[in-house]
Amino acid sequence: MGGPVRSGRPGAGAGGAVRRGVPAGLLVPALVGVAFLLLPLVGVLARTDWPSLLHHLTTPQVTQALRLSLVVSGWALLLSLLMGVPLAWLLARVPFPGKALVRSLVLLPMVLPPTVGGVALLLAFGRRGVLGPWLESTFGLTLPFHTAGAVVAAAFVAMPFLVISLEGALAGLRPSLEETAASLGAGPLRVFATVTLPLLAPALAAGAALTWARALGEFGATITFAGNLPGATQTLPLQVYLLLQDSPEAATSVSLLLLVIAMAVLVALRGRWTGGAVREARATPPEGAAAPADPAGFADLGAPEEGPTLEKPPIRPGAEVGAGPAPAPAAGESDLRAELTGYTRFPLTAPAGTTIAVVGPNGAGKTTLLRALLGLTPRAHAEVLLGGRDVTRLPTHRREVAWVPQDGALFPHLSALANTAYGLRARGVPRAEARRQAREWLTRLGVGELAGRRPAQLSGGQAQRVALARALAARPRLLLLDEPLAALDQTTRARVRHTLRRHLAGFGGVCLIVTHDPVEAVSLADRVLVLEGGEAVQDAPPAEVTRHPRSPWVARMLGGNAWEGTAGPDGTVELAGGGLLTTAPGEATPPGPGAPVLAVIAPEAVSLHLARPEGSPRNVWAGTVRELTAVGSRLRVLVTSPEVPALVAEITPAAAADLGLTDGTRVWTAVKATEVTVVGL
Repeated sequence: MGGPVRSGRPGAGAGGAVRRGVPAGLLVPALVGVAFLLLPLVGVLARTDWPSLLHHLTTPQVTQALRLSLVVSGWALLLSLLMGVPLAWLLARVPFPGKALVRSLVLLPMVLPPTVGGVALLLAFGRRGVLGPWLESTFGLTLPFHTAGAVVAAAFVAMPFLVISLEGALAGLRPSLEETAASLGAGPLRVFATVTLPLLAPALAAGAALTWARALGEFGATITFAGNLPGATQTLPLQVYLLLQDSPEAATSVSLLLLVIAMAVLVALRGRWTGGAVREARATPPEGAAAPADPAGFADLGAPEEGPTLEKPPIRPGAEVGAGPAPAPAAGESDLRAELTGYTRFPLTAPAGTTIAVVGPNGAGKTTLLRALLGLTPRAHAEVLLGGRDVTRLPTHRREVAWVPQDGALFPHLSALANTAYGLRARGVPRAEARRQAREWLTRLGVGELAGRRPAQLSGGQAQRVALARALAARPRLLLLDEPLAALDQTTRARVRHTLRRHLAGFGGVCLIVTHDPVEAVSLADRVLVLEGGEAVQDAPPAEVTRHPRSPWVARMLGGNAWEGTAGPDGTVELAGGGLLTTAPGEATPPGPGAPVLAVIAPEAVSLHLARPEGSPRNVWAGTVRELTAVGSRLRVLVTSPEVPALVAEITPAAAADLGLTDGTRVWTAVKATEVTVVGL
C-alpha cells in the first residue's frame, strides 16, 4: 500500500518507457525505403575514383565552377534574406486578406519542376518577358544568360526554405516575451535586437544554411533561365552535367563534393529546421519535482499564512522594506486615473500606493483591462493618466507601466540577473549600475544566489520571484500582475504571496493583480474590483466584498452560497431557481419589492439533520447529499433539493460521522433568517 504503481503491460520498463514490437507490415517497407534512399549514396561512394579524386576537383574547369557556385549561392542567400525575412514576418504576425494564397506562392517553387521555374523566369524577366524590357531600358539590367540570372534562379528555388523555417519559429515565439520587454521600457528596435532576434537566431541560421545549400545545388532553373556559360553561369551542378558526357569519373568526384557539402549542412542542423517553434532550452521544472535547489530559501520570509487575512498591512508609499534599492515612484506621484471603453467599460481611479485585486469569471475582461492599460489590445481602449501625465497616446515602452503576465515571460536566453536588469538597461542605466541594482532586487526577493541561472534552471516559485524583481526594478508607476501565482503549488504560493505582500507594502505606485484566489484577493489588496462581462460590478475594500458580495461568482469564489432572486414583501426572497427564502431585516435599507437581489449564505451557517428540525430555523428544506469534499480540517457537503438551488454546508468530520453522511443520504437543511445576507444587484 502506498508503493509505486507499476504498469501491468508487458515491456513496461524503468521511467515508464514501454517497449512495443514494430509491426512487420510497417518495418519491411520502411527498411526498403531506407535502402532506396541510401543505395544511390552508396553508389557514389563505390564508384568514386579515390586515387584521382584530388586531381578531378582541382582542374581549372571545376575550380572555376566551384568559385562561381559560391558567388551565386552567396548572393542568392543575401537576396533571399532581404525578401524572405520580411515575408516570413508578415505570414507569421500580420493578418491580411489572401494570406493562404501568398503562402502557396512561397511553397510553389518547392513543388514546381525546376525547368518549369526557369521557363517562368524567362517569361517574367527575359527580353520578351513581362518585366525584362523595362529592366533593360530603365536600369540596363539583363538577367537571362548572365551571372545575375543565375543568382535570381537560385534564389527563386531556395528562398522557400528560409521562409518556412523562419515563419515556424516566429509563430512559436511567445508574444508575451516581446510585450513584456516593451512594458519594461524597451523600444521596438531594442526588443527586436535583444529578445526577438536572439530567440530566432537558431531558426534563422538553419533556414539560411538550407537556403544556401539549395542554391549551391540548383541546376534546372539555372540552365533554363541563365544558360551554361563558362565563367558566367556554369555552376558546379552544370559542370557535373557536362562531365557526365566526357569524363564520368570526374563527374562522380564532383558529385561527391556536392554530396559532402549537403550532408555537412544537414548534420550541422541536426534536424532543427523541422522543429518550427522556437526552442527555449528545457522546460521549467514543475513544483514538487526534482527542481534545482533554492539556495536562498525562504528562511527570511516567515511562515505562510494559515488562511485569508481581510486587511493588508498598512501601506507606506515609498517606504523601504528591507535592504536594497528604493521602491519606484514617491508617494503622490503615481496616482492612476483611467477611463476604459470598448469591451471593458468603466472608470478606474486609485491613489499612489494602492493595490487592487481584479477578480471575475473567465471572459470577464480582467486580462483585457491590463492589456488596455498597456495599449496592447484593440478590444478595449483606455484613456490613462499616471501622476497627472497623459500616457494614452504613448507607446507601451514609454508609459512606465510594468507587466508580469501569467507565465512570467522571463527571457529564456538571459540569466536571472540579466532579466532583472533588462528594464533598467532599457531606460538608460549604465550596465554596471543596472546589474548592481538587479542583484539587490533579486536578493530582496530571496533569489539572489540564483542570479546566474537561466529561466529553464529555475523552479516555478523562483521564476515568479525573478519576474517580480524584474518588474519592480524597472521602477514603474503602474504595476500589472496577471495571475502571478496561478502556476504554483499551494505551499510555494503561500510563500511567494508573503513575499509579494511585503514588497507591495513599500511600492509607491499603483498595482493591479488579476487573481482567481480569494486568499490573494483579500490578503494582498486594498480594494477588490469585480468584473463581469467587461463591466465593474463592485469596487470595494476586501472586508466589504467578503461581507456583501454583489456578484454570485464572487460569493462562490469566497466559498459562500449565492442565490439570485427578487425581493418580496416582509423580507422574503423569491429565488430565480424556484423556492422562497426568509430573511431578517438588516442594518442597511432593504431593496424594495420586485428589485433583483443576491442572497448569500455562508456554508458554516447551514445545519444538517436526519429529521426535520424543530425550533427557530425559518428556512428548512429536504435534500440529498451529492458530494463530500475535505477543505482543511472540515468537510463541505453539497446538498441538492427540489425546493431550492443546490446548497453547500460546512461541518466537522465528527459531525459527518455522527450523521452517517454518504453520497445519497437523505437529510434536512436548515438556515436561520439572521444568517442570510441580501444585497441589491
